[in-house]
Amino acid sequence: MAEKLKLLAINPGSTSTKIAVFEGEDKVFDLNITHDAEKLKEFAEISDQFDYRKDMIMDALKNEGYAMEEFDGFVGRGGGQQSCEGGTYEINDVIIANAKKYDFHPATLGPLISDALSREYGKRAFIVNPPDVDEFEPVARISGLADICRESRIHALSHKEVGLRAAATLGKKYEECNFVIAHIGGGISVAAHKKGKMVDGTDILNGDCPMSPTRAGTMATGAILALAFSGKYSHKELKTLLTKDGGVVNHLGTSDIREVKAMIAEGDKYAELVYHGLIHQIAKSIGSFAAVLEGRVDRIVLTGGIVYDENLVKILKEKVGFIADFVVYPGEFEMEALANGAARVLQGIDEPKVMTYDLVWKGFDQFKTKLSGAV
Repeated sequence: MAEKLKLLAINPGSTSTKIAVFEGEDKVFDLNITHDAEKLKEFAEISDQFDYRKDMIMDALKNEGYAMEEFDGFVGRGGGQQSCEGGTYEINDVIIANAKKYDFHPATLGPLISDALSREYGKRAFIVNPPDVDEFEPVARISGLADICRESRIHALSHKEVGLRAAATLGKKYEECNFVIAHIGGGISVAAHKKGKMVDGTDILNGDCPMSPTRAGTMATGAILALAFSGKYSHKELKTLLTKDGGVVNHLGTSDIREVKAMIAEGDKYAELVYHGLIHQIAKSIGSFAAVLEGRVDRIVLTGGIVYDENLVKILKEKVGFIADFVVYPGEFEMEALANGAARVLQGIDEPKVMTYDLVWKGFDQFKTKLSGAV
C-alpha cells in the first residue's frame, strides 16, 4: 500500500466482533469485542444484532479517539452471498439483499455495518473474498451422483491472502503461480490454486475435507448412512456431531492441539495416534490437490493457528515435501486481507468486482446433450 490510507476492517463472529484500524500496511489498532452470550439470545435473528454490534464498534473507536470521518474506507467480512469469483467487491444492493436474506452467520453483518458507515460518512465500502468464492473447474464439480455437485467452501479470505504473499516471495504475481494451500485451524481447508484461481478444493461445510479439531471430515458414506438410520440421532444432532463435535474433540475431548500435545507428552498413545491421524489426512489432501495441478506446484503454503505447531509442519514436510518447497504463515491474516483488498481498489491497483445475481455455476445441463434419433 503506497498511500497511507486509513481503513476500518470489521469481522463479526459468533460471540465477538473483531475490528482493526490500518494506516497503510500498519495495523495501528485492533480489538476483539466480546459479546455476552445471554445478550445475543435476546435477538431472534442474526440481522437483529445490527444496531447492538454497530453501537459497540462505534463506542470502541470513540474510546480510542478515532473520528469516523477520518477513515478512507470501510471493509467488512462478507457472508451470505451466492457463489462468486474471488476478489474485492464494492458493496451494492445485491450484496446487502443477500446478507439480509441469508443471515445464518454473524459474518453477514460485516457488509451491513460497513454499508451503513459508508452511507453515513460518505466513504466507499467493500467485502473481500467472501466464504462463497467458487472458482472450481467444471471437472472438479463431478461427484459419484448426478444429483450432487461438488462445491467450493474454503477459507477463501485466508487462502487468497497467503497466496498473494507466497507469490511475492517468488517475485511473481499470484496469477502467475500454482500453489497447494492449506488453512489449518479450527477448520481445515485445502485447495489447488492455479494461476490465480482456486480450481479445486475442499467443502468444509459439507464435510468433504480432512478431519479437523471439531469436524469429522471425509468418511465412508456407508458408515454415515448407518449412523443416520441407527435411531440414535436426529438430523440436527447428527449434523452437530459431524460439524461441531467431530474430529479431534470427538476422540480426545478437546479441540486444542496444545492440550493434545500435552497429553502425548504424558504418554497418552491414543492421543499420539489421533494427532498423527490428523496430519496424515492433511498430507493426503495436499497430495491429491498437487495431482490436480499435475505436479506443477510452485509452493505448498500453510497458514492458520495450528501452523504454530512446528512439529506438525515438520511432519508434513517429511510426507509431502517431495512435491514442492513450503512457505509457512502461522496464524490468521483475515483483518490484513480485508484491509489489503480494499486498499488495492482504492489505490487503483485492482478493479472492484460487481456482485450480481448471476451464479458462477449453473449446473451440469450445459454439458448434457440429447441424442435425437438414437435407436
